Amino acid sequence: MIIESAKNQKVKDWKKLHTRKGREKAQSYLIEGPHIVEEAAKFEAPIIEVIITEETDLSAYPFKERPVVYTVSEKVMQELTDTETPQGIMAVCKIAEAQLPSTGKFLLLDAIQDPGNLGTIIRTADSAGYDGILLGQGTVDAYNSKVLRSTQGSLYHLPVKKGSLVEEVQKFKALNMPIYATEVSGGTPYQELVGQSQFAVILGNEANGVSKELQNLADEKVYIPIYGKAESLNVAVAAGILMYGLLPS
Repeated sequence: MIIESAKNQKVKDWKKLHTRKGREKAQSYLIEGPHIVEEAAKFEAPIIEVIITEETDLSAYPFKERPVVYTVSEKVMQELTDTETPQGIMAVCKIAEAQLPSTGKFLLLDAIQDPGNLGTIIRTADSAGYDGILLGQGTVDAYNSKVLRSTQGSLYHLPVKKGSLVEEVQKFKALNMPIYATEVSGGTPYQELVGQSQFAVILGNEANGVSKELQNLADEKVYIPIYGKAESLNVAVAAGILMYGLLPS
């Protein structure tokens, strides 16, 4: 049976997952496209349902357990997607509470609001071998569709959770883990810091930076020198420079 009407109740329920409120109520989210669905399957994300068009071949996807599959018309798929060109496959995943390990290399994000920035930061943290990311209050939802597209599946490669940055910083400090807070200028240039195997970096809001409370809790304020006339760096670019720059050589 093919779902051909956008008025079908299942379609209405799926469309609600495009909003943060809808995701929180259903405790689930939508992913779209062959690559991210494949990554979700490969890393055993809790996939509940898969939504496909008739020509989609599911045999290439490494589902550990075959989820419930719904076939929809091209028109319905167009209704569900928030991209210009539907890719023939979507999936509904259950929101699972991630847990950060007690030691390692971490990013703490203080009110990062742009979905593209968050997705790029998650993907870069994955590439640089970081051990987890904590999303503080005011940070965009990790299950926002633009965030998910920007991560390119990296969301399934390392733990990303929401929580209190202050509480997490205090836990890390109790373990004698260095805490670095980013600053536009002032403090220590990141190149002067000695790379360590365990630390946490706090990155701040695109407009206002890291909050004063978190800066005061940090062991060191760090900045990236700017040699041209730009006032500041995009936060995702700054995150990438720092993530690699702070690794032990």
